Amino acid sequence: MQALLFYITYPFIYAVASLPYGALYRLSDVFCFFVRLIGYRKEVIFKNLRTSFPDKTEREISKLARDYYRYFCDLTLETLKTLRMPEDESRDRVTLENVELFHKLHRENKSVILVLGHYGNWEWIGPCVTLHTPYQLNVIYRPLTNPYFERMMVRMRTRFGTRITPVPQTLRDMVATRGTVTATAFVADQAAPVNAYWTTFLNQDTSVFTGPEKLATKFNYPVVYLHVERPKRGYYTVRPELLFETPAQTQPDEISEKFTRRLEKDIITYPPIWLWSHKRWKHARPTA
Repeated sequence: MQALLFYITYPFIYAVASLPYGALYRLSDVFCFFVRLIGYRKEVIFKNLRTSFPDKTEREISKLARDYYRYFCDLTLETLKTLRMPEDESRDRVTLENVELFHKLHRENKSVILVLGHYGNWEWIGPCVTLHTPYQLNVIYRPLTNPYFERMMVRMRTRFGTRITPVPQTLRDMVATRGTVTATAFVADQAAPVNAYWTTFLNQDTSVFTGPEKLATKFNYPVVYLHVERPKRGYYTVRPELLFETPAQTQPDEISEKFTRRLEKDIITYPPIWLWSHKRWKHARPTA
């Protein structure tokens, strides 16, 4: 059944990936109409927005939801576009600012930990770092359950030399590559387990994954946050910001807290391009 689903849908995926950008975004507009018509995760999106922005009116919340739906459809088709995106388009569509930070740290033979959220097109950010910096990028990810789509996604994500590592193999991979200068990227804003670090994020009690912090302090790799902007449809700007140069000297949970605050600032500044349809707050803070 998994193979049948893949082979039925793959021709459509390939056709979408082959579209010129003008047609891609016109298709996205049509896609958005139907996604809103069926009310895809409407309750989750509106609940997340209302709780995160309690001072906004219902009209403002509805506009944010519309803007998010439009961006979500763009993001979905942009991700499929990755399947056939050539290198020159990847370089043109995502601009990397402050690249000097990466060159400086690389000259100092410092491997780095990159942290970012599901904000903007995180699938396009990987090729951007690979193509514009001297680092060997390794992205930590959660494999798909369908092996056919998983192989397709691996092929898409590694086209320009980016490496990817499943979450359970992260520590082993970092130990194995300790002798080389690498950049290990974590999209670290998913819903974390109950026994994670707890803080307040977008006005809500929120569990935060501590894996990036633990690895950064263990290896003493500088922590770099990737700030993302979307100046116009189909284009992104990425700016690395050094959060901690010597993580081994930080206090417990300091790195996780600063990453959370930095991501929160970006989301508040421009909300539509964060993943509002994700069930981010599905756990309650423990009472003990």
